[in-house]
Amino acid sequence: MQLLEGEPTRNNNVLHANVTGASCSQASASPMTLVLNLRGAASCSLRVPALPPCVLGLAGGVWRALLYSIEVFPAGVWHRICIMAQGMPPGLPTVQAGLREALLETLSGILSPGHEVRAAAEEQLKVLEVTEEFGVHLAELTVDPHGALAIRQLASVVLKQYVENHWCSHSEKFRLPETSERAKAAIRQLLPRGLRESISKVRSSVAYAVSAIAHWDWPEAWPQLFNLLMEMLVSGEVNAVHGAMRVLTEFTREVTDTQMPLVAPVILPEMYKIFTMSEVYGIRTRSRAVEIFTTCAHMICTMEEMEKGVAHALILPVIQQFTEAFVQALQMPDGPTSDSGLKMEVLKAVTALVKNFPKHMVSSMQQILPIVWNTLTESAAFYVRTEVNDTEEIEDPVDSDGEVLGFENLVFSIFEFVHTLLENKFKGTVKKALPELIYYIILYMQITEEQIKVWTANPQQFVEDEDDDTFSYTVRIAAQDLLLAVSSEFQNESAVALAAAATRHFQEAEQIKNQGGEHWWKVHEACLLALGSVKSILTEGVQSGRVQFDMPGFLTGVILADLNLSVSPFLLGRSLWAASRFTAAMSPELIQQFLQATVSGLHDNQPPSVRISAVRAIWGYCDQLKISESTHVLQPFLPSIVDGLIHLAAQFTSEVLNLVMETLCIVCSVDPVFTANAESKICPFTIAIFLKYSNDPVVASLAQDIFKELAQIEGCQSAMQMRLIPTLVSIMQAPPEKIPSGLCATSIDILTTVVRNTKPPLSELLICQAFPAVAQCTLRTDDNTIMQNGGECLRAYVSVALQQIAQWQDDQGHSGLWYVMQVVSQLLDPRTSEFTATFVGRLVSTLISKAGRELGENLDQILRAILSKMQQAETLSVMQSLIMVFAHLANSQLEPLLEFLCSLPGPTGKPALEFVMSEWMSRQHLFYGQYEGKVSSVALCKILQFGITMDDKRLQDIKVKGDEIFDLQEGIRTRSKTSRNPQRFTTIPLLVKIYKLIVNELSSVIEANATRNTEEEWAQGNDDANDMWEDEDDEDEGLAGQLLSDIISCNKFDEDYYEDDEEDDPDVLKDPLYQIDLQTYLTEFLQQFAQQPCFSAFSNHLNDNERRILQSIGI
Repeated sequence: MQLLEGEPTRNNNVLHANVTGASCSQASASPMTLVLNLRGAASCSLRVPALPPCVLGLAGGVWRALLYSIEVFPAGVWHRICIMAQGMPPGLPTVQAGLREALLETLSGILSPGHEVRAAAEEQLKVLEVTEEFGVHLAELTVDPHGALAIRQLASVVLKQYVENHWCSHSEKFRLPETSERAKAAIRQLLPRGLRESISKVRSSVAYAVSAIAHWDWPEAWPQLFNLLMEMLVSGEVNAVHGAMRVLTEFTREVTDTQMPLVAPVILPEMYKIFTMSEVYGIRTRSRAVEIFTTCAHMICTMEEMEKGVAHALILPVIQQFTEAFVQALQMPDGPTSDSGLKMEVLKAVTALVKNFPKHMVSSMQQILPIVWNTLTESAAFYVRTEVNDTEEIEDPVDSDGEVLGFENLVFSIFEFVHTLLENKFKGTVKKALPELIYYIILYMQITEEQIKVWTANPQQFVEDEDDDTFSYTVRIAAQDLLLAVSSEFQNESAVALAAAATRHFQEAEQIKNQGGEHWWKVHEACLLALGSVKSILTEGVQSGRVQFDMPGFLTGVILADLNLSVSPFLLGRSLWAASRFTAAMSPELIQQFLQATVSGLHDNQPPSVRISAVRAIWGYCDQLKISESTHVLQPFLPSIVDGLIHLAAQFTSEVLNLVMETLCIVCSVDPVFTANAESKICPFTIAIFLKYSNDPVVASLAQDIFKELAQIEGCQSAMQMRLIPTLVSIMQAPPEKIPSGLCATSIDILTTVVRNTKPPLSELLICQAFPAVAQCTLRTDDNTIMQNGGECLRAYVSVALQQIAQWQDDQGHSGLWYVMQVVSQLLDPRTSEFTATFVGRLVSTLISKAGRELGENLDQILRAILSKMQQAETLSVMQSLIMVFAHLANSQLEPLLEFLCSLPGPTGKPALEFVMSEWMSRQHLFYGQYEGKVSSVALCKILQFGITMDDKRLQDIKVKGDEIFDLQEGIRTRSKTSRNPQRFTTIPLLVKIYKLIVNELSSVIEANATRNTEEEWAQGNDDANDMWEDEDDEDEGLAGQLLSDIISCNKFDEDYYEDDEEDDPDVLKDPLYQIDLQTYLTEFLQQFAQQPCFSAFSNHLNDNERRILQSIGI
């Protein structure tokens, strides 16, 4: 390091030094000392951590002439590092004492009421934060019993942040420098004292810091921590127990499966002791004991799935005593030793035991069920008084962090318990209790006074909270979820129970109303919500005679009667919505009455909640009357509906606007003749909304849906295109800086929708104006989204009107096909981001299938570009898109494909065929999408069949990675072992690898189909075999995740992928491969292959799992 020399100057009480230059000439593997020799000031030294070559410059900052600050600039990031003066004048404190004193004064400054003092202190804290002893001094100040309370509290909070930011470089919040090992040891030594602190806020902050440190340091660097915590627990000292419990709550969440056998036998008995000693320990400490037990129970259950016998050793011996204690706790009335927060944790624990160990809970269920039922019913009355009607004040319990434990959390826990009963052998108990259960569920579905205030003041929130896909979570929503769950599980029984419960509620509400009660309408509203939510099972039950329910009396005596009352706009709105759900049970005259009321509900003079509910009702009428093919009933009202919707949209934004757009879209689909006549209103409105809210993806998507409906109606096409296409073209041709971000990409999406939904031949507007605009826009942009959307739009043109674009030419004589080729080349250009190629595989495959031989040499160019892009791509989605081109060609033109790939060298010099096959084989098991799965699987079958039948040496000579090689002596494979010993694989012939992949594809499809079949069986309510007293000796009970859907939850054919959106893609729907039954296809292929002479040679390479799969299909 060079010596820095400069003359210090003083400006605004800050010492600066003008330094001519400083540099670190080379990177260092160990810290270096930088000596600053400032004339007229003390000599200073700075320990610089190991850094790459960087530039150092003195930036100023001083504290009592003891501290200087220097800015370090490594790798483009500025870091402030503190310099401590050495060689102080006699009488000044030592460096360490000076730093602690400086820290103390800084914290005092932060607590100052003066803004300038506080701001200066906060800046100074940033300077001090990077010194080695900063965390140590914070820990000292925190645990100092003689220190000022405010300073100790602030020090503990800053210490929490320090640990998050500097303790470990692997932390997401990490900032340089990392705490030194010496400082870490000192802090670990100091902090446990603070867990015994009498001041709860300091104790809580210390507990948090200890937990954060334990996350990184236990057990390797802090092996004694667990024993320290257990000593505190058994000490009986209330503060020490509370402090240790705070740590253990976080600590147990971090315990691994290898540590749990050491932790559980020690910790669970202590948790039981603390929980049951209600006279010694507070409610919150006892709640934490239950939470820790629940955490351990979940982990042990997970371990049992992998290693039988773990549960018997670790938790089953204590289940009975804990369960008995839980039963007693649930029976305890609220008071000094119990509250809703404690009961919530107890119910969570009981739910965990019922879910994970049902067999061992059977004997306790006769005690548990009545108590939980009492909690449900008593809580309902309490909830109605305190929350729904707000006629009684309560004070919610507060935990030690100051977080309010609302009573609704207890209700959530009760509902979760019932959901859990539905998932296993106890579902029969729910079935028996349905009439009463649904009666109480409806009580919990009532609107609260708080919701009335919020929704009246904010209509947007009303829409969001009442949406089927809301992110809000309230007791009302949780109750709806439970109603839907039991109705799905027991359809017939739920319909009967719901009819009885609603009838009872209506009768009781009438009594309340007659007695002058003001809240009767909330019961009506909740009943209408419940009946409308599961209307299908109710109407089917009434029609079949299984359900006794006076439907005409309900429609006229309740819904229509409520519409004529002005007791609450929320009841009016719910009545409009409920009526729209039961059109199948109405006479045409009654539908007319309700429709008239609904249209009136849209008017300006109605409260927002009524207008919003009218919009929802219109959607319901359109949906139901389309199903029953009775849309003629709607026709007289359609003009008023469209006018009302457009008027409403002009007055609201966000959620209300989205609802209006969604409803307008379905209105457009009711009557093509009316929609064609109303196009002059609908289309300009939709264009205006799209332009105004172009940065809102939801609004843009809804506008796209409306344009789609208009495009499909021949009477609308010409007029709509005349309005829309020039707007889209002007956006695509506009300079990017002149239009809002994202508008161009969305415009291209809308054009794609119009092209896809317009019956060919396409208009001159679409071919001669829109097509060149989108092609040129895609070619001149560097925006990934515009490129991707442009590629998809050109795919739509190729799919719908290939001949038209091939015949079109620009002024230079370039055809539309030439433009498509240019875009493909750009998307595959190695210089562009790999993500531009995310969808290019579909474009190329569509181009090949449609244009075929017309491509000529262009096809070779495309495939060369794909090979080049494959060498650059890393992302699975991009690689899959590219490989799928070769899969499509393997299905249609296998021989020419092989010849082409063998004629080109790959990146290693060997034929490109080997490169493509290696990349494909290594990723096939990761491919996602039902259609892609079919295309690639069938392609593999054809390649294997060709290789064997034709005795093709080009395929037979290729070797690829086979199965992973495991060392049985290695034990559990940790991260450190993986880094020392990378994965190793066998090397096998390509055709063998393909065979193994086909077997595994079959396995995936069988599992996915079995999952769906199982779900369908459950949906039919086959619960005879699920009585709670059956199968008690089933050894497989007691484990979570035994369902097939759980076992294959990460499987690529699971629901998220199987039920994908690809069936909306017209090109996919037209492909015969999409229609094949893949399980049948692969089964028959493998059975035929087993007859081949080479089968025995291939079968030698199979592992046990693959052999089992083949055995399952008779091979």
